[in-house]
Amino acid sequence: MKAGAATQYTLFSVFGVANRAALRRSPQAGSAGPRRPRPFQPRRGGLLPPSPAQRSGAPGGGMVEAWYMDESREDQRAPHRLRPNRAVSLEQLRRLGVAYRKLDADNYETDPCLKEIRRAENYSWMDIVTIHKDKLPNYEEKIKTFYEEHLHLDDEIRYILDGSGYFDVRDKDDKWIRISMEKGDMITLPAGIYHRFTLDENNYVKAMRLFVGEPVWTAYNRPADDFPARKQYMKFLAEEAQ
Repeated sequence: MKAGAATQYTLFSVFGVANRAALRRSPQAGSAGPRRPRPFQPRRGGLLPPSPAQRSGAPGGGMVEAWYMDESREDQRAPHRLRPNRAVSLEQLRRLGVAYRKLDADNYETDPCLKEIRRAENYSWMDIVTIHKDKLPNYEEKIKTFYEEHLHLDDEIRYILDGSGYFDVRDKDDKWIRISMEKGDMITLPAGIYHRFTLDENNYVKAMRLFVGEPVWTAYNRPADDFPARKQYMKFLAEEAQ
Protein backbone atom coordinates (compact mmCIF):
# COMPACT_ATOMS: atom_id res chain seq x y z
CA MET A 1 0.00 0.00 0.00
CA LYS A 2 1.40 3.41 -0.94
CA ALA A 3 1.90 5.97 1.77
CA GLY A 4 -0.47 8.41 0.15
CA ALA A 5 -3.21 5.80 0.21
CA ALA A 6 -3.26 5.51 3.97
CA THR A 7 -6.43 6.73 5.63
CA GLN A 8 -5.78 10.07 7.25
CA TYR A 9 -7.68 12.68 9.19
CA THR A 10 -6.56 16.09 10.29
CA LEU A 11 -9.60 17.35 12.19
CA PHE A 12 -9.59 14.92 15.06
CA SER A 13 -6.16 13.57 15.79
CA VAL A 14 -5.57 12.28 19.31
CA PHE A 15 -6.67 15.18 21.51
CA GLY A 16 -7.36 17.09 18.28
CA VAL A 17 -10.53 19.14 18.61
CA ALA A 18 -12.40 21.28 16.12
CA ASN A 19 -14.17 23.31 18.79
CA ARG A 20 -11.96 26.32 19.47
CA ALA A 21 -13.87 27.04 22.66
CA ALA A 22 -12.32 23.89 24.10
CA LEU A 23 -8.77 25.12 23.45
CA ARG A 24 -6.55 27.70 25.08
CA ARG A 25 -3.62 28.63 22.92
CA SER A 26 -0.19 29.53 24.29
CA PRO A 27 1.05 33.10 23.80
CA GLN A 28 4.18 31.47 22.39
CA ALA A 29 2.27 29.58 19.72
CA GLY A 30 4.04 29.71 16.41
CA SER A 31 6.99 31.65 17.82
CA ALA A 32 9.42 29.27 16.18
CA GLY A 33 8.06 30.11 12.74
CA PRO A 34 7.06 27.59 10.05
CA ARG A 35 7.50 24.00 11.02
CA ARG A 36 10.44 22.16 9.49
CA PRO A 37 10.47 18.36 9.36
CA ARG A 38 12.96 16.91 11.84
CA PRO A 39 15.08 13.80 11.31
CA PHE A 40 13.59 10.76 13.00
CA GLN A 41 15.21 10.52 16.43
CA PRO A 42 13.27 8.12 18.66
CA ARG A 43 14.00 8.82 22.29
CA ARG A 44 15.47 6.13 24.43
CA GLY A 45 12.23 6.30 26.31
CA GLY A 46 11.49 5.29 29.86
CA LEU A 47 11.78 7.69 32.77
CA LEU A 48 13.37 11.08 32.13
CA PRO A 49 15.41 12.76 34.93
CA PRO A 50 13.30 13.04 38.11
CA SER A 51 11.17 16.08 38.71
CA PRO A 52 11.15 17.88 42.07
CA ALA A 53 7.89 16.08 42.94
CA GLN A 54 9.54 12.71 42.40
CA ARG A 55 12.69 13.65 44.32
CA SER A 56 10.73 14.93 47.30
CA GLY A 57 8.24 12.09 47.43
CA ALA A 58 5.43 14.63 47.28
CA PRO A 59 1.86 13.53 46.48
CA GLY A 60 1.49 12.90 42.77
CA GLY A 61 5.13 11.85 42.45
CA GLY A 62 4.38 8.21 41.59
CA MET A 63 5.19 6.29 38.44
CA VAL A 64 2.95 5.66 35.49
CA GLU A 65 1.18 2.29 35.35
CA ALA A 66 0.97 0.19 32.18
CA TRP A 67 -0.21 -3.32 31.34
CA TYR A 68 -0.98 -5.69 28.46
CA MET A 69 -4.60 -5.54 27.36
CA ASP A 70 -7.15 -8.30 27.06
CA GLU A 71 -9.07 -8.81 23.82
CA SER A 72 -12.49 -7.96 25.20
CA ARG A 73 -14.74 -5.76 23.07
CA GLU A 74 -16.49 -4.19 26.04
CA ASP A 75 -16.42 -0.45 26.68
CA GLN A 76 -13.08 0.95 25.51
CA ARG A 77 -12.97 3.06 28.68
CA ALA A 78 -12.73 -0.03 30.92
CA PRO A 79 -9.20 -0.99 32.12
CA HIS A 80 -8.99 -4.14 29.96
CA ARG A 81 -6.41 -5.89 32.12
CA LEU A 82 -5.42 -9.48 31.56
CA ARG A 83 -6.17 -11.94 34.37
CA PRO A 84 -3.74 -12.32 35.99
CA ASN A 85 -2.49 -8.82 35.28
CA ARG A 86 0.59 -8.57 33.07
CA ALA A 87 2.31 -5.33 34.05
CA VAL A 88 4.61 -3.37 31.75
CA SER A 89 7.67 -1.65 33.20
CA LEU A 90 9.24 1.68 32.30
CA GLU A 91 12.12 -0.30 30.80
CA GLN A 92 9.72 -2.05 28.43
CA LEU A 93 8.23 1.30 27.44
CA ARG A 94 11.74 2.64 26.92
CA ARG A 95 12.44 -0.14 24.44
CA LEU A 96 9.41 1.04 22.48
CA GLY A 97 10.73 4.62 22.42
CA VAL A 98 8.05 5.85 24.82
CA ALA A 99 9.29 8.52 27.24
CA TYR A 100 7.59 9.43 30.52
CA ARG A 101 7.97 12.07 33.20
CA LYS A 102 6.03 13.18 36.28
CA LEU A 103 5.57 16.94 36.67
CA ASP A 104 3.82 19.38 38.99
CA ALA A 105 0.48 19.89 37.22
CA ASP A 106 -0.84 22.18 39.95
CA ASN A 107 1.78 24.77 39.05
CA TYR A 108 2.26 24.15 35.33
CA GLU A 109 2.07 27.86 34.48
CA THR A 110 5.17 28.66 36.54
CA ASP A 111 6.89 25.27 36.75
CA PRO A 112 10.62 25.74 35.97
CA CYS A 113 10.93 22.04 35.12
CA LEU A 114 8.32 22.34 32.36
CA LYS A 115 9.94 25.55 31.16
CA GLU A 116 13.28 23.79 30.87
CA ILE A 117 11.74 20.86 28.99
CA ARG A 118 10.16 23.25 26.51
CA ARG A 119 13.44 25.08 26.04
CA ALA A 120 15.56 21.93 25.67
CA GLU A 121 13.14 20.23 23.26
CA ASN A 122 12.18 23.43 21.41
CA TYR A 123 8.49 22.94 22.19
CA SER A 124 7.56 26.44 21.07
CA TRP A 125 3.87 25.68 20.49
CA MET A 126 1.44 24.77 23.24
CA ASP A 127 -2.27 24.65 23.83
CA ILE A 128 -4.64 23.09 26.34
CA VAL A 129 -7.58 20.90 25.42
CA THR A 130 -10.42 19.61 27.57
CA ILE A 131 -12.26 16.43 26.59
CA HIS A 132 -15.63 16.17 28.33
CA LYS A 133 -19.19 15.80 27.14
CA ASP A 134 -19.98 19.39 28.19
CA LYS A 135 -16.96 20.81 26.34
CA LEU A 136 -16.88 18.83 23.12
CA PRO A 137 -19.68 18.76 20.52
CA ASN A 138 -20.39 15.26 19.14
CA TYR A 139 -18.51 13.94 22.13
CA GLU A 140 -19.24 10.22 21.77
CA GLU A 141 -18.45 10.23 18.05
CA LYS A 142 -15.14 11.94 18.64
CA ILE A 143 -14.17 9.58 21.43
CA LYS A 144 -14.56 6.74 18.92
CA THR A 145 -12.44 8.65 16.40
CA PHE A 146 -9.63 9.09 18.90
CA TYR A 147 -9.66 5.31 19.39
CA GLU A 148 -8.83 4.53 15.76
CA GLU A 149 -5.37 2.98 15.51
CA HIS A 150 -3.01 5.39 13.77
CA LEU A 151 0.45 6.92 13.65
CA HIS A 152 1.95 10.41 13.26
CA LEU A 153 5.00 11.61 11.38
CA ASP A 154 6.15 13.58 14.42
CA ASP A 155 6.47 12.82 18.12
CA GLU A 156 3.27 13.21 20.12
CA ILE A 157 3.69 14.97 23.47
CA ARG A 158 0.86 15.13 26.00
CA TYR A 159 0.89 16.44 29.57
CA ILE A 160 -2.13 15.63 31.75
CA LEU A 161 -3.16 18.66 33.82
CA ASP A 162 -6.34 17.15 35.26
CA GLY A 163 -8.48 14.06 34.84
CA SER A 164 -7.24 10.82 33.32
CA GLY A 165 -7.26 8.57 30.28
CA TYR A 166 -5.42 5.80 28.44
CA PHE A 167 -2.87 5.76 25.66
CA ASP A 168 -2.57 2.36 23.99
CA VAL A 169 0.59 1.50 22.05
CA ARG A 170 1.65 -1.55 20.07
CA ASP A 171 4.66 -3.53 21.27
CA LYS A 172 7.22 -5.16 18.97
CA ASP A 173 4.96 -8.23 18.65
CA ASP A 174 1.94 -6.07 17.76
CA LYS A 175 0.27 -6.59 21.15
CA TRP A 176 -1.58 -3.72 22.81
CA ILE A 177 -0.10 -2.10 25.91
CA ARG A 178 -2.36 0.26 27.87
CA ILE A 179 -0.71 3.24 29.60
CA SER A 180 -2.77 4.85 32.35
CA MET A 181 -2.33 8.63 32.27
CA GLU A 182 -3.26 10.76 35.28
CA LYS A 183 -2.68 14.28 36.53
CA GLY A 184 1.00 15.22 36.31
CA ASP A 185 1.93 12.57 33.73
CA MET A 186 3.80 13.67 30.60
CA ILE A 187 4.29 11.20 27.78
CA THR A 188 6.13 11.32 24.46
CA LEU A 189 5.12 8.82 21.79
CA PRO A 190 7.70 8.53 19.01
CA ALA A 191 6.88 9.23 15.38
CA GLY A 192 5.83 6.05 13.57
CA ILE A 193 4.42 4.13 16.56
CA TYR A 194 0.88 2.79 16.17
CA HIS A 195 -1.28 4.03 19.02
CA ARG A 196 -4.71 5.31 20.08
CA PHE A 197 -6.31 7.24 22.94
CA THR A 198 -9.43 6.93 25.04
CA LEU A 199 -10.83 8.47 28.17
CA ASP A 200 -11.23 6.14 31.11
CA GLU A 201 -14.45 5.66 33.09
CA ASN A 202 -14.13 9.15 34.62
CA ASN A 203 -14.90 10.62 31.18
CA TYR A 204 -12.77 13.72 31.62
CA VAL A 205 -9.26 14.88 30.83
CA LYS A 206 -7.54 18.23 30.51
CA ALA A 207 -4.20 18.06 28.74
CA MET A 208 -1.44 20.22 27.33
CA ARG A 209 -0.30 19.53 23.79
CA LEU A 210 3.26 20.46 22.86
CA PHE A 211 4.86 20.73 19.44
CA VAL A 212 8.00 21.97 17.71
CA GLY A 213 6.96 24.92 15.53
CA GLU A 214 3.50 25.03 14.00
CA PRO A 215 1.53 21.88 14.89
CA VAL A 216 0.59 19.22 12.36
CA TRP A 217 -2.20 17.02 13.69
CA THR A 218 -2.49 14.69 10.69
CA ALA A 219 -3.04 11.10 11.79
CA TYR A 220 -2.62 8.16 9.40
CA ASN A 221 -4.85 5.21 10.18
CA ARG A 222 -3.38 1.75 9.99
CA PRO A 223 -2.12 0.46 7.60
CA ALA A 224 0.47 3.20 7.11
CA ASP A 225 3.62 1.11 6.91
CA ASP A 226 5.17 2.81 3.87
CA PHE A 227 5.81 6.14 5.55
CA PRO A 228 9.49 6.82 6.28
CA ALA A 229 8.63 7.53 9.93
CA ARG A 230 7.17 4.03 10.29
CA LYS A 231 10.12 2.37 8.57
CA GLN A 232 12.57 4.26 10.75
CA TYR A 233 10.61 3.37 13.85
CA MET A 234 10.69 -0.32 12.89
CA LYS A 235 14.46 0.00 12.42
CA PHE A 236 14.68 1.46 15.93
CA LEU A 237 12.73 -1.52 17.35
CA ALA A 238 15.06 -3.95 15.56
CA GLU A 239 18.11 -2.22 17.01
CA GLU A 240 16.59 -2.29 20.52
CA ALA A 241 16.02 -6.03 20.19
CA GLN A 242 19.67 -6.76 19.47
